[in-house]
Amino acid sequence: MSQSGKSRPILRLAVSAADVSDDQRLQKALEEIAEQKHLSGIINTHPKDGKYNLEGATESELDSICDRLRDEYQLAIIVGPPTAILLETVQKWAEAEGKYIRQTGGSGNYGHCKLRIEPVEAGAGYEFINEIRSGAIPNQYIKPIEEGVVAAMGSGTVAGAPLTDVRVTLFDGSYHESDSNEMAFEFAGSIAFREAARKASPVLLEPMMSIEMEVLEGFVDAIRSEVAAHRGRLERDELTATGLIEIKAIVPLSELLSSACEGLAAFPMDFAGYEPVRDNRSPDDGTVGVPANKPNHPRLGSRSEMARCEPEED
Repeated sequence: MSQSGKSRPILRLAVSAADVSDDQRLQKALEEIAEQKHLSGIINTHPKDGKYNLEGATESELDSICDRLRDEYQLAIIVGPPTAILLETVQKWAEAEGKYIRQTGGSGNYGHCKLRIEPVEAGAGYEFINEIRSGAIPNQYIKPIEEGVVAAMGSGTVAGAPLTDVRVTLFDGSYHESDSNEMAFEFAGSIAFREAARKASPVLLEPMMSIEMEVLEGFVDAIRSEVAAHRGRLERDELTATGLIEIKAIVPLSELLSSACEGLAAFPMDFAGYEPVRDNRSPDDGTVGVPANKPNHPRLGSRSEMARCEPEED
């Protein structure tokens, strides 16, 4: 898979030490690897339940980190199945206000802001605009509001997935001369963003893969059925000069990570962008990502020896 610039991570692996006594060694090794400029992928060096998350655009990127842990650092590790990284976005504009007002004896806490959110072009990421005029909110509280927004974006409203491709505009608010502080405005920003996101028709997004193959004409119907069975769609099927049918299909990455779809996953594929999840499936146990069902998952981004597909002989 290739993209302009640094590829967006679409895959996640959980790694842990096979021996609990090696956990500190594993954390140190991952910190050292994460500091290296040529590293492909992202390493989260803060463990959750003893597991560290590795994220990348291809499975080979993540495999190379695991190989280094085994070979260079002589660590025995447990590697979980790859999962597709889900995201969220909004589909319309919405406004909301956030208030954080607490009085605890002496000085209190007062933060109040109003936000507008709206979708932007896919892949654009995040934009924050400050439209405060006439001192409704002092300048020193603008950055804490944005920090609250960014924190809230880390766990969306649909399935706890990070929210992306949204413009956030701060357009009004108020403050208290003695009770306002940065923490109160950070909380207010988070509250306002979450409320606005709930109103803005949030949707869960999943990474899609473009698959291309050449098959004999008698195999086309089977491919169509396979693609449809895994929530995919056919983009093109054309007769080539060699008499084979060239097929291009778009299939969710989460489906390709399942060995039930290994027939499709055997072909070359490329990242085709994020699209809304088209059914009611959601991540297991509230986690972000759709886990592979079995360990014999495909190696994404690599070219299989199965360059062509032929129907079995009777």
